[in-house]
Amino acid sequence: MRAIAKRTAAGAGLLLIMPLTVWLSGWQWTPGGNSGWLKGMYWITETVTQPWGIITHVVLCAWFLWCLRFRLKAAVMLFAILGAAIIIGQTVKSVIKDQVQEPRPFVVWLEKTQHVPTDEFYNLKRKQRSELVKSQLTDNGEVPGWLRKHWQKETGFAFPSGHSMFAASWALLGVGLLWPRRRMFTIVLLLVWATGVMGSRLLLGMHWPRDLIVATLLSWLLVTLATWLAQKFCGPLSVPVQEAEEIAERDGEP
Repeated sequence: MRAIAKRTAAGAGLLLIMPLTVWLSGWQWTPGGNSGWLKGMYWITETVTQPWGIITHVVLCAWFLWCLRFRLKAAVMLFAILGAAIIIGQTVKSVIKDQVQEPRPFVVWLEKTQHVPTDEFYNLKRKQRSELVKSQLTDNGEVPGWLRKHWQKETGFAFPSGHSMFAASWALLGVGLLWPRRRMFTIVLLLVWATGVMGSRLLLGMHWPRDLIVATLLSWLLVTLATWLAQKFCGPLSVPVQEAEEIAERDGEP
C-alpha cells in the first residue's frame, strides 16, 4: 500500500503543478483570446464530456486490460474496479457540488457584464439557465457560438471539477497500475492529456484553479484505494524489470 501511495502521490504532484502555478500567479479568466487555441481546448474537454467520455472510458479500460494481461476472471474484476473508481469519484463530486454551490467563472462574468445575479441564475431550473445564457450572449462578439453552446450545457456548479476528476483518475490509475509494467509512454500520454483537460476547464471559463486542485486530491485518494484493491484481488501488478521492458518493447512502447 505504501509503495502504491508513493507512486500515485508522485503522479498527483505532477498534475498539481499547473493549477497551483495558475492559482499562485493570480491569473483571472476572461472571455476571448485566440479562437483557434480555445477551440483546440474545447475538443480536449470534449474527450471527457458525454457521450465522448463514455467512449474514452471504454477505450482506456480496454487498453489497461491489454497492458496488464490478466486472466479473464481477474480482468473482469479489474474492469469493475476501474469503473467503480470513476463512478464513485463522479458521485462524490456531485454531492460536494450541491453542498458548496460555487458559481462557475463564466456565470460570475455574466453577473458583472450582463447584470445576471449568480443567485438568481442558480435558482433557475437547468433548462431555464441554458435559455438565459443563450438569450444574453446571442449577439455578444466576445463569446464564440460554440463556446456559448458549451456554456448552455454546463450550467451546474463549479467546485470541484468533474472533468478534472475523470481525467486525473485515469492518469493516476496509469501511474498506479502501469508503472510496474514499465508502460512509460502510456503514463506520460495520460498525464499530458489530463493536464490538457484541466487546462481546458480553466480557459473555457468553467472552473477556478482550486476546483482542479481539490479534484486531483480526491482522485488521488480514490485511485490509491482502487490500485490497492486491484493488486489484492487481481494479482500482482509488477513483473521482473527485464520482462516488463520486453513486453513494452514488443507492444511498441519506447
